[in-house]
Amino acid sequence: MRKIDRRILIISVLIFIIGLSFGLMKFLIAQKEDPKMQKVMEIKRFVKADTVKYETIISSVEAPGRLSSMARTDIIAEASGKIILASIPLKKGSRFKKGDLLFTIYPDEAKLSLYSRKSMFKSTLANLLPDMTFDYPEHEELLRDYFNNLDIMKDFPPLPEITDSKLEIFLASRNLISEYYSIKKDELQLKRHNIYAPYDGTYTDVYLEESAYTNTGGKVATAIRTDILVIEIPLERQDAYWVKIGDKVRVISDLSKKESTGKVIRKSAFIDENTQSQSLFVNVSNTNGNNFLQGEFVHVVFPGHPIDKVMEIPRNAVFNNNEVFVIVDGRLEKRFINKVKVNETTLLFNGVKEGEILVTQTLINVLEGTPVNVLGSSPDPQKEKSGEQSGQGNKKKEKS
Repeated sequence: MRKIDRRILIISVLIFIIGLSFGLMKFLIAQKEDPKMQKVMEIKRFVKADTVKYETIISSVEAPGRLSSMARTDIIAEASGKIILASIPLKKGSRFKKGDLLFTIYPDEAKLSLYSRKSMFKSTLANLLPDMTFDYPEHEELLRDYFNNLDIMKDFPPLPEITDSKLEIFLASRNLISEYYSIKKDELQLKRHNIYAPYDGTYTDVYLEESAYTNTGGKVATAIRTDILVIEIPLERQDAYWVKIGDKVRVISDLSKKESTGKVIRKSAFIDENTQSQSLFVNVSNTNGNNFLQGEFVHVVFPGHPIDKVMEIPRNAVFNNNEVFVIVDGRLEKRFINKVKVNETTLLFNGVKEGEILVTQTLINVLEGTPVNVLGSSPDPQKEKSGEQSGQGNKKKEKS
């Protein structure tokens, strides 16, 4: 019995000590004063902003493009024979001027054959002149003058006009008329042995060189025109609408920064399915020392056109394609805009009420309701004074 009483006593003492300690802890905690809560300071951002005001803006259109030749021509042999060079080397990159003799296809055999036919024609005509004296004396002098003007080394002149049907039958029966037209055909064929430059240009590819043999229709070289270049510029439909055929434009080289003038020569009558743009073609003269080259990248500046009731802001002020921030009572609010025209670094818009304060810079990691101040603006002096007076009044109340 004594052991049991002793255990009960020890347990009771332990319980008493624990209860006493717990009570004492609660008492001390109750005596401690609650810490004062500090006010959370709102940090205001300083942002660039502008008042929304719509006006008429003259907006130019600038777009990149690449120069290409006005014409690309395959130079084809119109006769067969050996190629004989003139003063222009038949090499890739060689330049030439309009009318220059590029090369000749061996013409001697064709010349001799033509001279032979001309001599036979003169002989036939000479044999007819005595008959003309007796049968057609009124036309004899006309044909004799024509005979005297014939030179086998030169192109034959046109036949004299024959109004007498009997004389025409007489000449046709002697094959004089058919032989004349055969000679004229050979004269044209002989001229085709000489290949002349159709424009100022250069060779881009050469397939046959000097002394090579070519057949009629053989491809000798490919040339491009260099005195006039063309730029194809894809523009958005709303921008292309304002550009007219005949408009003067500025053309600026991306590489050399040289500037020239161009002219809009045509507009496509369709929209590209992939880019949803309309192509415009600009003609650029390359004869004034511009030294533009085919394949060179340039920027084309089209004349400006007026757009009514819009405002221009930086493109980076717009987020989510068509949203901007405005400042209302010192806090940010979202607005949706209507984009009218997008330039390289700016855009024209409307859709926000005039007079609202619009943020004109990029804001990162901000939400609606964020407090902001306009960069460069000063606080309202009246508010400052009223704040100072209310502070002084509170101090007086505390003293009393």
